[in-house]
Amino acid sequence: MGYPDTVRDVRGFAVKFYTEDGIWDLVGNNTPIFFIKDAALFPSFIHILKRNPVTHLRDADMFWDMMTLRAETTHQNLIFFSDRGIPASYRNMHGYGSDTFAFVNEYGKFFYCKFHYLTNQGIRNLPPNEATNIAGNDPDYLIRDLYNEIEKGNYPSWSFYVQIMTPEQAAASPYDPFDVTKVWLHAEYPLIPVGRLVLNRNPKNYFAEVEQIAFDVAHLIPGIEPSPDRMLQGRLYSYGDTHRHRLGPNPTQLPVNSPFKLHTYTRDGYGTINSQGGAPNYHPNSFQGPVSDARANALSPALPLVGVAKRTDNAQDDTNYVQARILYQRVLTQEERERLMDNIVMMLKLANTVLQERAISNFSNVDESLGTGIRNRLRAIQTHAEL
Repeated sequence: MGYPDTVRDVRGFAVKFYTEDGIWDLVGNNTPIFFIKDAALFPSFIHILKRNPVTHLRDADMFWDMMTLRAETTHQNLIFFSDRGIPASYRNMHGYGSDTFAFVNEYGKFFYCKFHYLTNQGIRNLPPNEATNIAGNDPDYLIRDLYNEIEKGNYPSWSFYVQIMTPEQAAASPYDPFDVTKVWLHAEYPLIPVGRLVLNRNPKNYFAEVEQIAFDVAHLIPGIEPSPDRMLQGRLYSYGDTHRHRLGPNPTQLPVNSPFKLHTYTRDGYGTINSQGGAPNYHPNSFQGPVSDARANALSPALPLVGVAKRTDNAQDDTNYVQARILYQRVLTQEERERLMDNIVMMLKLANTVLQERAISNFSNVDESLGTGIRNRLRAIQTHAEL
């Protein structure tokens, strides 16, 4: 059993495409960005979300300690604590690939890209007090809503878009286009319509079709490539390891992960469904064993590399606040800003005063009024507690 559906959280948004060229897994979230930009920090990020080993309670100090020491988290925190932190239904939220990927066309020309699913049902969110009431009455609220609507024939849909950036534009970009804590501005890189996703049936067997499904960002098809995105580079390895731990060494043989007959050099081991008989399990061979798709090589262009490779950390760089500032000042209405501050304070009030001051300083770098509003709300809570 997990948490109630209506707690404030980032929702995953993953799609498995069963194509003639194999499996393509697009694994993302319902936010266009993420908290951190480097996969090396991901274990630490997961640790701050776990329960305190002494109290076995969620620990606000752990959360705000890391958040206030990594300015790159500010942009995602504004989305996380905004109205969109609690969607009214899965049908009423957008989806994103989040990371930067790449396209290679039939002429071998290379482009960077981002993927977007925009809901055709419109965005709807829950106020925190309503979400809390629902959590107590129906912890499976969002799952129930999605199942019932599909069962009634009200099939939810999302329009699928891509953004395209040339290598030349990436090299000249004032911000790192491979930084998953930043968006590509739509004014500069408009959304290009590609297709439509429709959920038109519910699983017939939830365990077989959902619990056993294994999304892996390394599952790509010819023409779709990774990028230098640091988070993506780490995810290419970690997802497969996770599935082998969760489902055994042969997760791709499970029907939901392997809709077509596999031709690989894998044989036997725990969880084997198809050992492929006496077919050769070595390469090269003289017995018509599987060969790689020639297009995979043709569609992998040689990319010139220049400069010096080194590890850098711009955690406190002002560039981490630029897009967060645009979101706060230009996108959110005044009413949405007020609710954002209320939502931040609901969790920040549980942290110690040192972390509160660091958070206020961090949010003040986005906009002075944001930091001031948070400080005033914390003072009002303290004054009320002293009366």
